[in-house]
Amino acid sequence: MAAIPSIKLNTGAFIPAIGLGAAPSKFTPESRADSERWFLTAFQAGYRHLDTAYIYGTEPYVGAALRASGVPREEVFVTTKLPFHHPKYVARSFDESLHKLGLDYVDLYLVHLPQTGEYPNGYDAPTTFDEIFSEFKAIDTPTFNDTWAELEGLHTSGRARAIGVSNFSIKTLEQLFKTAKIVPAVNQVEMHPYLAQTELLEYCRNKGIVVTAYSPSGHEKVRSDPTIVALAEKYKVTPTQIILAWHLARGVVALPKSANVDRQKENIALPTLSAEDVARVTGLDRNERLIKFGPDGKWLGWTAEQYGW
Repeated sequence: MAAIPSIKLNTGAFIPAIGLGAAPSKFTPESRADSERWFLTAFQAGYRHLDTAYIYGTEPYVGAALRASGVPREEVFVTTKLPFHHPKYVARSFDESLHKLGLDYVDLYLVHLPQTGEYPNGYDAPTTFDEIFSEFKAIDTPTFNDTWAELEGLHTSGRARAIGVSNFSIKTLEQLFKTAKIVPAVNQVEMHPYLAQTELLEYCRNKGIVVTAYSPSGHEKVRSDPTIVALAEKYKVTPTQIILAWHLARGVVALPKSANVDRQKENIALPTLSAEDVARVTGLDRNERLIKFGPDGKWLGWTAEQYGW
């Protein structure tokens, strides 16, 4: 088993290549509060990278688990994200995230989505997962170019040690580069063997942007693929470990989520795949997203064409 590496960002900082996804199991107060328990077990297992977001509602519990863990702050990489209904309130939202985390700075702050939207309550988002999608209304301004300019200011202040984007494509990155003064350090996207995104990965690599994968295992559908299962048997590990090792081989940061202590430990004890086996996993690509568009052909207000997908 290989040690989990870190990857150098364009800021000069290093990001652990396996992090823990910190979205709650359910968007309820009880589930969010319970997350502190499994964040703490992750720290105890050896994780030093947690990826949360304002919209997840778990920022307070990430901070609480970090303090309870006894791990020095400088040894932990914390990511959070500007919610898609807060581009009008960047400074306020960022300050609130820091307050909830109980931190003076975050290691990485991301624009969660390229589009801007609003909810009936303005600054406040709905409390349930279904309402987050059903009550969202896409609007044209401010654009993500405007939002990025404000994130550049947060980076300059030192309170966001690195800044980046999430769910951006080559199309939206090209639009961002028309005005950006700072190249994003990270682009966090859905990526797994059925959605290898090789072209986007190469584009980001050429720009000095590290790609981070959410939903990195592709869920049960991908984990049960015969090729993945066969490789798991060959290396005597789980299918998830094979997929995470594939991400590492491609230079991608992966964010598996697990509340189970044993699986948390498995996910940071990974084999080193041969080049041939990496290619076998990449060959499973079918450009298949877990994100499902609604009957109107949109996901949170945008079409696949608008996203550049």
